[in-house]
Amino acid sequence: MQEMEMKLPEEKGAQQFIRGGMLIDGSGKKPIKDPVIELNGRRIKRVGTKASMRIPPRATVIDCGNSTLMPGMMDLHIHTAMYNCMTFHNHRVAQFEIMPHLQQMYSLFHAQNCFDMGFTTLRDLGMNGPYGLLVNELCAVRDAINAGIVEGPRMLVAGFTTMTGSHLDLIQPRAMYRWGFNTADGPWELRKLARKNLLAGCDVIKTCASGGGGTDKEEPDIRNLTQEELDALVDEAHALHKHAAVHCFTTQAQRMAMKAGADTIEHMVFHDDKTVDLIAEAGVPVTPTLSHRTDHAIQLRREHGTADFVLRKMKYLQPFCFETFQKMYKAGVKIAMGTDMGFEPDMGTNGAELEIYVKLGMKPMDAILTATRNAAEALKMDKDIGTIQAGKFADIIAVNGDPLKNIRCIQDKKNIQLVMKEGKVYADRRPGRNKNVVNVKPGDWKIIDYL
Repeated sequence: MQEMEMKLPEEKGAQQFIRGGMLIDGSGKKPIKDPVIELNGRRIKRVGTKASMRIPPRATVIDCGNSTLMPGMMDLHIHTAMYNCMTFHNHRVAQFEIMPHLQQMYSLFHAQNCFDMGFTTLRDLGMNGPYGLLVNELCAVRDAINAGIVEGPRMLVAGFTTMTGSHLDLIQPRAMYRWGFNTADGPWELRKLARKNLLAGCDVIKTCASGGGGTDKEEPDIRNLTQEELDALVDEAHALHKHAAVHCFTTQAQRMAMKAGADTIEHMVFHDDKTVDLIAEAGVPVTPTLSHRTDHAIQLRREHGTADFVLRKMKYLQPFCFETFQKMYKAGVKIAMGTDMGFEPDMGTNGAELEIYVKLGMKPMDAILTATRNAAEALKMDKDIGTIQAGKFADIIAVNGDPLKNIRCIQDKKNIQLVMKEGKVYADRRPGRNKNVVNVKPGDWKIIDYL
């Protein structure tokens, strides 16, 4: 293998190298045996092999043995500020009992759980609290991580920006109807709400072009927003060089999102062949969010008291979600991994999403790309993250196992032996080491129950 090198300004400190048994670099190329990666501060300087690179005697070496080295993974659809309460009804009641300050702590804790499992970048698509949108709280979590005050993943934060009676409005408690949750109607009201969210520091505008399936007040196939309203929101996001993520269950919503210039399409439950082909041709990334569509997810919610009408809707939507995913993959749609995690008591199990993709026919390498290269491209951050290449940030994880042979290996915390973000090791579970970001075990923390 030829060495790849980029001239970078040297940073203070001894030369630092990482070596492992195999490298999946996130580009889609064949794995590399006996990889050696040289770091230059926060970034990667060189990528080679044991045979092609000489490590100086006094260099610092992070030896990962036979582990597989991979880029840090990404989840592009997550709601870290939701409570561990499993059901929409429980979530609604909890909003009268839990203040935004505690929601903010949940956000940080959930983000850290994901980080500990090798997810070095999260796109949080927003949440609300009893006094309105949690834009300031979520931005503060992101900024505290960036400032080094607390440890956590790289975060991009969204603000809900949507109309009266939208999916995001209808999942809120009815008693909060018009004072707690901010909505807007008409292109100029929506522009103003978008501007407020962007002024508060949002990286993303999250909106809905169709209904959802979480309540008895809506149906998945109803339209949210007019084309004029959606155009205004996307335009406002792009005016400040930010992104727009659009919840789209229906083909009508998907076409509206493409026409508006949305950066990502979320969920994509229903499909027709022509719309799928148009999305593939346009190169618009889709985040499928299948983790909460499985039989296991539905059964888990049943055990925690989810209302029958929600379970029926989940079961009704399930085959459409899986069929649409298979059609998208076959058609060449760019799929970027996203889970829609929020209610789960075991936040950090994001890697299960990739197992679902593989079970539905996706090649394991392609599944890994959804959480690495594709995700970085969807965020338009692929110059810095998503692959292990010279010049990019040293977001690197070491996995005990071969995810190309067993994609489930990334779901066991013991197997995530090293988590590095921008050249700094945050978790180190190699033999003889026990450095974690989060030291409690999944399920040990309290599940919120106000039913």
